[in-house]
Amino acid sequence: MTQRLLTHLRHVDLAIPDYRRQLEFFSTLWGLTTVAEDSGIAFLAAAGSPEQYVVRLRQAEDKRLDLISFGAATTADIDALAERLLAAGERLISRPDTLGTPGGGYGFRFFDIDGRTVEVSADVATRAHRKIEEREAIPVRLSHVVVNSPDIVATRTWYERHLDFALSDAIGSPHTGDVMNFLRINPQHHSLGIAAGPHASVHHVSFELRGLDEFMRGTGRLLRAGTHLTWGPGRHLAGDNTFSYFTDPHGNTMEYTTEMEELDEDIWHPHQYTFLDEEVSDQWGTANPMNEALGKELHNDVDRGVFVAPPV
Repeated sequence: MTQRLLTHLRHVDLAIPDYRRQLEFFSTLWGLTTVAEDSGIAFLAAAGSPEQYVVRLRQAEDKRLDLISFGAATTADIDALAERLLAAGERLISRPDTLGTPGGGYGFRFFDIDGRTVEVSADVATRAHRKIEEREAIPVRLSHVVVNSPDIVATRTWYERHLDFALSDAIGSPHTGDVMNFLRINPQHHSLGIAAGPHASVHHVSFELRGLDEFMRGTGRLLRAGTHLTWGPGRHLAGDNTFSYFTDPHGNTMEYTTEMEELDEDIWHPHQYTFLDEEVSDQWGTANPMNEALGKELHNDVDRGVFVAPPV
């Protein structure tokens, strides 16, 4: 079994100009619960997740990704990771210390190769959560985050070398090279995806629902509310998960998904898929086709937070 310092994805933190509109979207339409709020910052939890929160919103002049947070098993693992990054000459934003966010814990922040802020933490208190019931079409937990990178190979290699991520599958073609890499830190097919794009930005943020019926009911609720459906509903081949991509009020793509593949890491070998095969994008054939216009929409705006640490 693969031994890693990181265990799972905790939360994604977003900065947006229209704070109230974005908060309303997540808490009313998307199905998250506001657990803490103060001075233009809100922490939103998923009812089925033990994580204190899965999304943090911060009011800011510029739209940006504040950070992606991953968990570790112990404080010793946090210290070991910090020492590893320092020895490799990587840029730390902070040193391991007590965290002041809900649930506390011990962690630190650093920049990845593209300038995104990454946070890692351990000993965060778990949140009281519950089993999501049948037909309850709200997120169980945060599933994965996919980011755009102008150099997909370099970014993937950085996460493999420094954070022990492993490649699960890749999508590309002979004339483009890889356009999507799916990386894991546990048996879930991917917690992080890296897409080839013209600039660093958020590609999409994905939330797990209870099952297929809940996935479709959630998709329908967003459609009835007039939310723009970017892509879906369908079922990917890499990861075997369902997808419905929606555009949030600030142009970020948010996904409902379910039934992500769990791998036997001892025997798994990555597939090299081609996007020229339509079943790779959508096994069901129910989603709108992937094309250049859709690809540009998923590229998102240039991230204004590259190599700029969030103020909180």
